[in-house]
Amino acid sequence: MAAASLEIRPVDWLKPDESRAVVEVLDSYASHLVGGGVPLSDGVRANLATELAKRSNALVLLAWSEGQAVGLVIAFEGFSTFACKPLINIHDLAVLPKFQCRGVGKALMAAVEAEARRRGCCKLTLEVLEHNQHARKLYEAVGFAPYQLDPAAGRALFLEKKLG
Repeated sequence: MAAASLEIRPVDWLKPDESRAVVEVLDSYASHLVGGGVPLSDGVRANLATELAKRSNALVLLAWSEGQAVGLVIAFEGFSTFACKPLINIHDLAVLPKFQCRGVGKALMAAVEAEARRRGCCKLTLEVLEHNQHARKLYEAVGFAPYQLDPAAGRALFLEKKLG
């Protein structure tokens, strides 16, 4: 895919086709094994765009090729207390299967990085499943590495506690 045929821009939540595109691309990712292998529920499909639009700290970018949404990144601005600066956490990066390995993921990552730099962020963060080698190669290629404060203390782990 030629770079000229790819356009990356923030979602315009007032355009129903763009809101639908976010849900469709994310559903494609969720349905795939690396996204959990389970399609989005009807409730998520019905409410995701509205809920994301309410969040002022959300950054949602769509990649378009010839009028079709082919990928997206959903990220949220947070804050690093140690640096006393904002940061961007990439929550979802998804590219439709037909458009993978064509530079869409790298272009989305570059767009998020450019926005983070524009906002004066100190870093980008993300989580990735260990077995998702395709994504890990992309993230390493654009400069991501495991997180650690002190090598003697080991690498940071991502933990969760479900609430409901």
